[in-house]
Amino acid sequence: MGKTPGIVYGGTGQPQLIELDHNALWHALKKEAFHSSILEMDLGGATNKVLLRDVQYHPFRQQVQHVDFQRVDANTRLHMKVPLHFKGAEESEAVKVDHCLVNPVVNDLDISCLPGDLPEFIEVDLSGLKKGTSLHLADITLPKGVKAVTHGKVNPVLVSVVTSAAEESAADAAPDAAAAPAADAKAAPAAKGGKDAKAAPAAKAAPAAKAPAAKKK
Repeated sequence: MGKTPGIVYGGTGQPQLIELDHNALWHALKKEAFHSSILEMDLGGATNKVLLRDVQYHPFRQQVQHVDFQRVDANTRLHMKVPLHFKGAEESEAVKVDHCLVNPVVNDLDISCLPGDLPEFIEVDLSGLKKGTSLHLADITLPKGVKAVTHGKVNPVLVSVVTSAAEESAADAAPDAAAAPAADAKAAPAAKGGKDAKAAPAAKAAPAAKAPAAKKK
């Protein structure tokens, strides 16, 4: 593929056009940390700290057409999307006992922090989830120096807990199952004895079903 053009901007320097080896860039972009970590880039013999800000892909080829990087100032807060890593759902009461489904509502979180406090990801423990509850932003502890940017939502939902279809079917079937024995408990009226009592006709056995003759192949 050769080279991929790009630009480095921001900070105190002027925007600078760059070229990167396409294959190395393609493989780097597959790594989650490359999208949410401070990178070191050699520009004209000087090392610059930068963040990946934008990538443009070809509509149908496996080709990166352009990349944007932003210079990082150690004393300036930056705004980034950081992936959420969920763990412990299988150990929660909601899943282990009540067989609920745990659905992540968001997979990353907008944050604001200084470059030195930027996490590669934020780990979220789901082991305390219970049936009929949801996990909100206020329920998790953010890393030191990190603030969430919620875009007007005070306490957004991160993870929801829903009852599985099998559990709902079992709950719906329970009242019917309880009603069945009650219906069977009603006995038919007892036959009166004496001369007028008539014996019930004996039930005729149905003819045995015959299996179809097997055909030889």
